[in-house]
Amino acid sequence: MRRAILEAVASDRELIQIVDAAMAEAARLSGAWLVCKPGCAECCIGPFPITALDAWRLRQGMAQLELRDPAAAARVRQRAREAVARLQDYPGDLTTGILDVDEEAEDRFAALPDEGYCPALDPHSLTCDVYEARPVTCRIFGPAVRSADGDVLGVCELNYEGASDEQIAACQVVVDPDGMEDALLESQQEQAIVAFTLLDKKNNSKLLMNADGRG
Repeated sequence: MRRAILEAVASDRELIQIVDAAMAEAARLSGAWLVCKPGCAECCIGPFPITALDAWRLRQGMAQLELRDPAAAARVRQRAREAVARLQDYPGDLTTGILDVDEEAEDRFAALPDEGYCPALDPHSLTCDVYEARPVTCRIFGPAVRSADGDVLGVCELNYEGASDEQIAACQVVVDPDGMEDALLESQQEQAIVAFTLLDKKNNSKLLMNADGRG
């Protein structure tokens, strides 16, 4: 079991290194057109689905935050509880946070309140309290990026002001060229949201399958 855990940790660490390297290249190519910086939190509003790997990584980030700054960790968990309390029609399991996958659930998810900040975000500094452990969606949003199959992913509207479509396309990088994330998630298709992942420890163990395959 310990070997499985270590392999999962190594695999996720490798995935994050690949993603972060791609984003660093996107930032280099984008230059002054990229205005993402600490304190800009336009992309940190509303719930969004996260993967089992994202949830596992966030749990590790919260454990580290509790050791480093217990007060900050307590504030994050309180914001998470408040965020969950606002989700009166959550399309999933209210104990584990695991989302339902049918069409009705997708419609209900789209109707969830989306005006509040992510509970991981410090509302005063507008910086993420678990930044190093943030989900892949958070890591890749902003610059011009493509998926391995060529799909263009979302670009923040604050970036590339004055750039032409051709100039933006020239800045695009492929985030995960070998599809490593999909391969790692092949047997772990459950998704949840950040707020449920950041809840009290007693709920964390129930949230999603751990990276080593344990519930």
